[in-house]
Amino acid sequence: MRGKRFRLLTGVTATLALALTACGGGGGQDQLGGGSDAPEVKVEENVQFEPGTTMERLQQADKIRIGTKFDQPLFGLKVGDTPQGFDVEIAKIISAKMGIAPEKIEWVEAPSKTREEIIRSDRVDMVVATYTINDERKERVSFAGPYYQAGQDLMVKSDNNEITGPESLRETGAKVCSVTGSTPAEEIKKYVDPANLVLFDVYSKCGDALRTGQVQAVTTDNVILMGLVNDSDGEFKLVDNAFTEEPYGIGIKKGDVKFCEFINQSLQQASEDGSYAKAWEATAGKVANETPKLPQPQPCS
Repeated sequence: MRGKRFRLLTGVTATLALALTACGGGGGQDQLGGGSDAPEVKVEENVQFEPGTTMERLQQADKIRIGTKFDQPLFGLKVGDTPQGFDVEIAKIISAKMGIAPEKIEWVEAPSKTREEIIRSDRVDMVVATYTINDERKERVSFAGPYYQAGQDLMVKSDNNEITGPESLRETGAKVCSVTGSTPAEEIKKYVDPANLVLFDVYSKCGDALRTGQVQAVTTDNVILMGLVNDSDGEFKLVDNAFTEEPYGIGIKKGDVKFCEFINQSLQQASEDGSYAKAWEATAGKVANETPKLPQPQPCS
């Protein structure tokens, strides 16, 4: 897979060769995840918020609970005690705008199938976890953002030339793996028979299933697959044929409009002051040579 270019919907192009060069040839998780070389986050001082808002409550408590993925290189990967990746850096930026330092964040694992549940049961204050905004989810939680737009794709073994896109799955009889509760798991049902869809709770198990031949393809957003490909030591490749648009949002309690508006304002400030770009370049930017622009926010409701 060295030298193959990844085409993302945001216009981001990535190469494994670039990734290996940036990481000294090792592809270490700490470097790819945004660990020791993560950008410094400016923590606001003496911030004040309207009484009764979520921002005031969190600022006075001087702590926040944030759900993210623990198994996704480049976006949310737990290395040691702390997750690393672009989602993690975005969460740190928003927290810092409330005067909350990174070390005051309680990180909660947020697999795809539990994200609405942990928001609604008040186990987290927000979720930043490659969380696609869609109408079904908006019936249960509210979203700020989006802060990034990805697209669904397929990952296969490097010597697989039969699977060229979703339309080729049924004709090849391929078994496809995705994650329970995810948007990609629902979307891929258009292209495969139910008996050929294998679901796990995390994408790392899908990678294992592909490696052992239990499935012939893994599907989720291209940037997630990009991280899995990078960690496969050349065993996997991206089909590079994105077939959806996936706007990543920040999940919060349903109807918390003021918190949503604050998060959107924080993202816009991060885009303007360069901290959004630095967050990308220290994480997913390790394997992508173009920094995305912050998407236009959706209305808060």
